[in-house]
Order: sequence, then structure tokens, then C-alpha cells
Amino acid sequence: MLHKTCGLRPRHLLFALSILALTGCAISKPRTDDPWEPFNRKIYSFNDKMDKAVIRPVAVTYRKLTTPNARRVFSNFFANARMPISIANDLLQGDIKDALKGSGRFVINTTAGFLGFFDPASQMRLPPRETDFGVTLTKWGVGEGPYLVLPFIGSTTARDVWRMPVDGYFFDPMSRYANRHDHPYKQQHWPSMFFLVTLRETGLDAESLLAGTYDPYVFYRDAYRQRRLYLIYDGEPPFDAIEHMQGIDDDDLDRLLDEQREYEDAKAKGRE
Repeated sequence: MLHKTCGLRPRHLLFALSILALTGCAISKPRTDDPWEPFNRKIYSFNDKMDKAVIRPVAVTYRKLTTPNARRVFSNFFANARMPISIANDLLQGDIKDALKGSGRFVINTTAGFLGFFDPASQMRLPPRETDFGVTLTKWGVGEGPYLVLPFIGSTTARDVWRMPVDGYFFDPMSRYANRHDHPYKQQHWPSMFFLVTLRETGLDAESLLAGTYDPYVFYRDAYRQRRLYLIYDGEPPFDAIEHMQGIDDDDLDRLLDEQREYEDAKAKGRE
């Protein structure tokens, strides 16, 4: 029943589990360099301008027009609608226990939680757990590859970029529905667009972190890597993985600290 719920065909599951057995679930080390930085910075600048011109104003308007309770209900709905992504990837990773828990959470919130608008499953000791095809590839031993910034999408890597077409085409109910329908005014895409607005709204409170940041590009890059690392290791990455991800020596650290101090001094003088 799990493969039907997730849109995962038996032959796909068998193929994935065969690969999983061959790779032995070896998690590849995270990379530390950024060889495509010049290209990435250009795309980051483009995305930043688009965000300030269009995306952020929409998110701000959404916050002004809704209450915290309403936003939480909508977030619950989208989190539940995307649960099949995690369930399917738990199966692909060979984690049957978490796949069963995720399926139980999905069924409970879809029924007792009124299509996921409410979250009774968390009260029943079935907390949310997120994973995706990028994590699956990691646990199959696929290397992370270069850090990459894509237009309108943002941070990813040469490995994680595959989670978008794979999860979207096979496991995401909203994407599957949009791909199979053609309504007037592209209404089949509206739920996915609304989901992106809710995601952007949750990031409004974190914008203050960038106020004193010397290089926002580096901030976003490192934040993305850290989030992915914690996702891969279920919130408990080993110290050597964190150390490898940081990948800077003492000279580099001193240089970065000096640049940050110079930036803060210049900003303080500008306020005088």
C-alpha cells in the first residue's frame, strides 16, 4: 500500500533497493569549495533583485492579510500534502520504520486533521520528518558535487538539483496534479505558487540576520550546506562532517574575521 500512496511503482522500488544494497548506504563527505562561484554570484544577484521586486512584496502582503493561526493552518496543509515525498524517499533509503511512521502521520492528518489543515499526528507522537531525493542520493553514496545557484530556485548542488525533477514528477502530489491537468489561467499551478509564498513568508523573520553580514552570498551558501548536512544526518551530524564542511584553515578564518570587522566599522562610521 505504501508504494501506491507515494506514487512509487514496485519495479522502481526494487531497483532502488538493489542500488541501496550495492552502495551499503555509504554517506559521502560534504564538499568545501565553490568552483562555480563567479557564475553563482551572478545568479544570486539576479535572484536577490527578483526577490526584492516581486517575491518578497507578495510574502509581506500575505503576512499582512493573514493571522498567525491562519498561516500555521496553511503551513500544516502543505506540509501534509508533501509528506509522500518523504515517505517515498524513506523507502528508497531502506528506512522502512520511518516510512511507516510517515504513512501513519499522513493518514491521520489527512483524515482526523481535515486534509492536513490540523496536525493531530504530532500529539500522537508522530512528529514530522523531512527527507528528499537529494538525501537519498547521498545515502546511496553519490557525492555532493559543486555548489550551484539557479535562477528563481536558489541554492542547490550538482547532486541535490535532481531532487526537484524526481520528487516533483514521481512523489509530489501538487506537481503530479499540475502535470496532468490544464485549467484556465493555469490554475493547476496555483497551489504550488501559494506554497512558495508561504515558504518565503517564513523567511521574513530571518532577514535581520543579514543586516550585519559582510557577504550575504557566503551566508546563504553556508546556511544551505548546514541545513542539508543536518537533514542528511537527522539533526545529528558527526563532528568530522561539520569540520569537513567548514573546510577553512586558520589563515582563512583570520581573513574572514578581518573582513567582517572592516565591514562593521565602515557601517558604524556611516551612521555617525
